[in-house]
Amino acid sequence: MRFVVTAALLTVGLIPAIAQASVEPLPGLKDQALDAVNASRAKYGARPLTWNDALYPDAERWALGCRFQHSDAHGRYGQNLYATSGATSASAAITDAFKSWMAEASRYGYHHPGFSRATGSFTQVVWKSTTQLAVAVAQCPGGTIFPSVSYFVVARFSPPGNFAGQFPQNVGRPVA
Repeated sequence: MRFVVTAALLTVGLIPAIAQASVEPLPGLKDQALDAVNASRAKYGARPLTWNDALYPDAERWALGCRFQHSDAHGRYGQNLYATSGATSASAAITDAFKSWMAEASRYGYHHPGFSRATGSFTQVVWKSTTQLAVAVAQCPGGTIFPSVSYFVVARFSPPGNFAGQFPQNVGRPVA
């Protein structure tokens, strides 16, 4: 059985120390995450993001905590979450996370732009005012997020997106 969960927050501080986090992401993770986010953003007329080293350690610490809930960012960053028991590696989990977040695009209402839990991950990914990203992934034991072993992806965006009243200028239509 495969489980998948995805979430976004309108705007998402300080993270409690849950586990020992590293200073650098897994080899290749940074490039993979930037490639995925920037390919997605290009399809909606948004400029490429760069990596934010300062966001990474707390994002990793949050992922290692294996609790599928948003942190309290006090508006410092946007945050997308994804968890799956079906991925076979951290790399596959990152690929699946961005696919899942971008799949929300089909439900976005351009005629009534605004935040929705059903599209909040998508809108954060393509938010034009966002310029930086950090992504962390952790393998979580069974019984934490899902009954079986899973991967938990935490993406943090700076500056955050999904602000009321700013959707029309920040969420572009698909580029032909």
